[in-house]
Amino acid sequence: MSSRPTFGTIKRVAAILIAITVVLAAGIVVGQAPVIFGVDDEPSASIAFEDQESDGVSVTIDEVTLSDGGFVVITGAGDESLAVSTYLEDGTHENLTVESEENETDLVGQLTATVHQDTTGDETFTYYETEGEEDQPYLDDGYPVSDTASVTPDDEEAVSDSFVVESMTAPESATTNETIGVVAEVRNPTEFDQQQVVEFRLNGTVLERQILELDGGEDREVSFEVDLSGTPPGTQSIGVYTDDDGEVGEIDLEFHTDPSVSVVDADTDEVTVDVATPEDGFVAIEDDDEVLGTSDELEAGEHENVSVAFDDDVTVDEDDELTAVVYEGEPDDVESAEPLEHDGEPVEETFTIADVEAEDESNDEDDDDDNEDDGDDE
Repeated sequence: MSSRPTFGTIKRVAAILIAITVVLAAGIVVGQAPVIFGVDDEPSASIAFEDQESDGVSVTIDEVTLSDGGFVVITGAGDESLAVSTYLEDGTHENLTVESEENETDLVGQLTATVHQDTTGDETFTYYETEGEEDQPYLDDGYPVSDTASVTPDDEEAVSDSFVVESMTAPESATTNETIGVVAEVRNPTEFDQQQVVEFRLNGTVLERQILELDGGEDREVSFEVDLSGTPPGTQSIGVYTDDDGEVGEIDLEFHTDPSVSVVDADTDEVTVDVATPEDGFVAIEDDDEVLGTSDELEAGEHENVSVAFDDDVTVDEDDELTAVVYEGEPDDVESAEPLEHDGEPVEETFTIADVEAEDESNDEDDDDDNEDDGDDE
């Protein structure tokens, strides 16, 4: 039997296999072409929405770029849409005007502009109608492409129904544990009876709030009794505010007591102190200017039973002369902190653990004697 037909058959099969391999390889290369050649088919967008003044009916988008067309949606504090642009072709659009829905004057405040796709291809925005199934936002690193702007009314004479603070009377100075009286004259500028909240704030923090009811055109004095306990010393901003108005002033606060530190308990593990400081800071325990341990950071004010643990590598003897020192600064950065001074002297107390323990024992004995005396009297 001749072997020629068999050899020819083998060559034909090999040729067919090679051809199939070439076709498959070409298909793979073609399928990966976007990756190989850097082509990105993901939709992309960018937007610039700058702070601006507005009539409340429309806002201006400085620039928006869309790869596949779509819309710009304006939202306020919540997710509810306040305005939607007309359909935008793919490309870059500058100074785009977006008008509020139903021509309402609500496009003021902190607003967000988000770029949405037109996934339905019908040039109609349906994101909310489809509960987010269609016309989703363009994404960048998994986040919607958006920008936020502060939009203020462009009419300074715009009518407001807010009560007006005509004046405020308050002390020019006080101490940090004092209760002060503040009186403000508040007026209702409208013709209608209204009820609004009037607030007293110190450095922007609301310390007292009252509900005030005024007839149309009526003005009335509002009094606040403000407890300043816990307020840091120094010049502080105070003010009385209504919805859209307010009167601001300043008050100089002096720390209500002399700065001090007093050791109330001590052993070879930690020291307990009482502290009064007009500045934020901490207490350090030192031995010949070497810091052996620090307390947590303390706010300005009076603090009882503040613990200062010795560092792990520190060994303290009961008869070592130690010093509790009050610092201004942060305990994590002792090198940059400065000892607190009063009348030109550092605020500190020197002690030994043995002396503190002996004083504690003496106080305990005195308490026992007092209790025995009380028993004899009975």
